[in-house]
Amino acid sequence: MAQAYRRLRWTASGRAAKMAGMRRTVFVFDLDGTLVDSVYQHVLAWQEALEREEIQLSVWRIHRRMGMSGGLFVGALLRETGQPVDAGLVARLQQTHAEAYRRRAGQARLLPGSRELLARLTKAEVPWAVATSGLMAAAQPTLELLEVPPGVPVVTRDQVPHAKPDPDLFLVAAQRLGADVADAVVVGDSVWDLLAARRARALGVGLLSGGYGREELERAGAYRVYEDPADLLLHLDEVGVRDPGDA
Repeated sequence: MAQAYRRLRWTASGRAAKMAGMRRTVFVFDLDGTLVDSVYQHVLAWQEALEREEIQLSVWRIHRRMGMSGGLFVGALLRETGQPVDAGLVARLQQTHAEAYRRRAGQARLLPGSRELLARLTKAEVPWAVATSGLMAAAQPTLELLEVPPGVPVVTRDQVPHAKPDPDLFLVAAQRLGADVADAVVVGDSVWDLLAARRARALGVGLLSGGYGREELERAGAYRVYEDPADLLLHLDEVGVRDPGDA
């Protein structure tokens, strides 16, 4: 996997040259807090996992790390408590979190405009993918709620060497869409999404629906910031999306 990923990074610029004259915009979406209103279910699931290991941490501190990869996320939280970062502990916390989230998944709801936004992109013949820092075990209930069609690329933490704020998820998503990552619009709700988008050389678009503020998202590299998917849908022309046949 690591060797294949290195080849992907080294050939990114070469792919851009090969695609000259047929470049197309693609969209890569984060999942939780971007398309689905599930951030706080994840926060509470992480709190439950931490408490099962007798680690006490305020909910707001957990939320501030949402969007990072699971391993980095857990390591950052443990450092705040002074707890040693142990690989076995990290693995247990990730597994317990996935189980706790599955019990809460029924409380999650689609964010306003999620399905309509994806349908509009499909109608406009704009390919799109989902890339999430969550493990597939944790992401599956959310993907089912969103009703992601077969054939749409879904990249999870299990499939890349490193997750956000590293760019791996977005690089792989762009590759699976057959596009250069420089032609990708990455839509996310956290500073970690936008930092990873910047490192991937993609255009970052921020949404406020995950709980981060506008200025935070802009400082992290957001080209535009919208309230939620419905707001982005109303302003798709600002990120270069036209319906087929438009001039």
